[in-house]
Amino acid sequence: MVKLVKIFINGFGNIGRRLATYLDLDKEIDLVGIAKYNTDVRAKEAISKGYKIYIPKNLKKSFEDKKIQYAGYIEDGVRQSDLIIDAAKEGLGYENKQKIYLPMDKKAIFQGGEKREGKFSVADMIHNSRVNYDKAKLKHYVIQGSCNVSGMGRMIEPLIENFGDSISRFDVTLIRRWADLEDSKEVKDSIEWDAHPHHQDDVKDFLPKVNLYVEAFKVPSRMMHVHQMLIRFKNRVTSKDKILEIFQKEFGVAILKSSRGTAEVRKKAMDLGFIHGDTNMVHIHENLLRLQDDTLKLVYSDDQTGMVIPENHLLIQSMVSQKTRSEALQHTDLLFDMTKRKEILQDAFK
Repeated sequence: MVKLVKIFINGFGNIGRRLATYLDLDKEIDLVGIAKYNTDVRAKEAISKGYKIYIPKNLKKSFEDKKIQYAGYIEDGVRQSDLIIDAAKEGLGYENKQKIYLPMDKKAIFQGGEKREGKFSVADMIHNSRVNYDKAKLKHYVIQGSCNVSGMGRMIEPLIENFGDSISRFDVTLIRRWADLEDSKEVKDSIEWDAHPHHQDDVKDFLPKVNLYVEAFKVPSRMMHVHQMLIRFKNRVTSKDKILEIFQKEFGVAILKSSRGTAEVRKKAMDLGFIHGDTNMVHIHENLLRLQDDTLKLVYSDDQTGMVIPENHLLIQSMVSQKTRSEALQHTDLLFDMTKRKEILQDAFK
């Protein structure tokens, strides 16, 4: 009989609530509970789903005044667990590690956006299941790469494996959504850019030898990110059929022939009844794939709300269960229906 892994999710925002949905369905995981930092509608949502809520000690009165039941304090939830998924607001990971996880000697997964370098570093590696799954097995603290970073790793590594030194460089333009669907913040009528996007350094953390250049632009949309990736070869680029063959075999990569925009893909996922309206993958848009002389252009959309959820699930299996990557992929596929949903999406946009 498989020993249940006890997991506590510290935060119940866009990532935390999605993780709770899937981890609660996993028969190999005991979801101890989730942390709530305020008394908003999601607290009642968590209770309605049967999750135990743990709160900061200083919010005891607020929860009691609103008659929101809680099982204990955040420290209690952490104490009961084998591993914590830190899904609190960006920047709180370091504080949580110093005040709670380290004193209790608890393993933790942090989300993209937390620091890998410098004074406020929370871990010494960024995980990407396509590249360094096995490296996480002996780690106590690991950062799960962000959706943009996870997507780039999922696209770059297969190309390196197939073409190696015949590729001279990757140039990636990230066209980032302004906010998630569930966010209440305003979507500005503006295109903004980041002069020094962290995504380049994050990818270089697990692909240190790749010749990579990243630009990032934020656009007024809530649906998905889009990446335009230019791959420069030393000689003439290979055939389109070869490129599509490579990615058709990849876990979490769908090839869509007729899609025209991110909203179309997102709404199709909702219409098809995908959980949370997520695809949990990247989608290569075949109608934008171009090959000319020494250059391959790939354009793919990146499911910002769902992309990192199966990645976290794979990371749990590396850090705690210590399964092989193939075993972990099989288990994640069974839980998320990734292969089936890939086929459904590709059929919908054939």
